[in-house]
Amino acid sequence: MKPRHKRTAIIAGGLAAIGIAAAFVLNALDSNIALYVTPSEVAAGKAPQGKAFRIGGMVKDGSLKRDSLTVHFIITDTAKDIPVAYTGILPDLFKEGKGAVVQGRLDAAGVFAATEVLAKHDENYMPPEAQHAVDQAQKAQKTLKP
Repeated sequence: MKPRHKRTAIIAGGLAAIGIAAAFVLNALDSNIALYVTPSEVAAGKAPQGKAFRIGGMVKDGSLKRDSLTVHFIITDTAKDIPVAYTGILPDLFKEGKGAVVQGRLDAAGVFAATEVLAKHDENYMPPEAQHAVDQAQKAQKTLKP
């Protein structure tokens, strides 16, 4: 084999290896990305189907119920409510009337099966997306009232 052919084969093999590695990285990133969706968007059918995503908003007062290891509660943006079921230990700061972000999937019954629950870390903080969603929902309610 001529040196030119060897060089071409090495370059082609290197490019193929880089392409395969890039495909694996992109596949891993795609499977780990969780889009942020508001409860109003979920109710409107804009939630990703069959993929994990995040919902943020406030935990509705009076909605927290414990059933052995499963916790049921409602996440709201003051316009729409989404029921959530979570099996596991809740964060210490998780309370009714406080902000939370939950990650998981929407099941066929319309209940959000959470795999992770994040609570806000102090009184003044809310994720920007959740704050924007709550503000938009409150504006929409004010415009609907006579």
